Amino acid sequence: MRLPPTARKALLTLHLVTSLGWLGTDLVLLTLGVAVQRGADPAAVYPVTALLGTVLFAPLSVLVWLIGVASALLTPWGLLRYRWVLVKLVLTTVMVGLVLFLLTPNLRHAGTLGAALPARDRADLVIAPAVSTSLMIIATVLSTYKPWGRRPTRTPQPARAERAGRAGGAGRGGRAVDAGRDRADRARPAAGPGGPTPAGPIGPTGPVGSAGPAGPAGHDRATSRK
Repeated sequence: MRLPPTARKALLTLHLVTSLGWLGTDLVLLTLGVAVQRGADPAAVYPVTALLGTVLFAPLSVLVWLIGVASALLTPWGLLRYRWVLVKLVLTTVMVGLVLFLLTPNLRHAGTLGAALPARDRADLVIAPAVSTSLMIIATVLSTYKPWGRRPTRTPQPARAERAGRAGGAGRGGRAVDAGRDRADRARPAAGPGGPTPAGPIGPTGPVGSAGPAGPAGHDRATSRK
């Protein structure tokens, strides 16, 4: 199934908007995490991060993944046809899994504890958005430059058999033509030492060189014998 150009552009626009929203949310979470590390009040910052992660970031990441898969399946790029699309799919899937099962629970935990959150968990709330932002930038570069080309595909077995059958038929046809030529050559009369014997001119009683000489001289000799 392929979308018409108008629908394809609309889907691409939606994919770009949601991807930019994901990147912007990542940068906001990274900024809030760094702000806590630099002395901002965790009791005021971490509830905001928990709200962003739960209400905005988690649903947005799933939406980005779904729109990306739909964009690949409904356009000529395909989902597994090109290497850059496959790599981007793997990166996005990993990021969605990390957001849903690692980052979002940590943000909720931080929002609950506030200032009581241990220092190690505070560092995780900086590292996770930084990694997510880096992977999103890599995915954007892949979408822009489209490196590595198309994945090699194997030729289906029926097509191979069909080509082999055509090649075999062509070989048999060539051998049949050669055999016909050999039979035609054997059917031709062999030429004598002096070359092929031409048919003589037609005289009054028949051709010269047939059952006896023809013409006036032959007629006189027949009369004298009588």
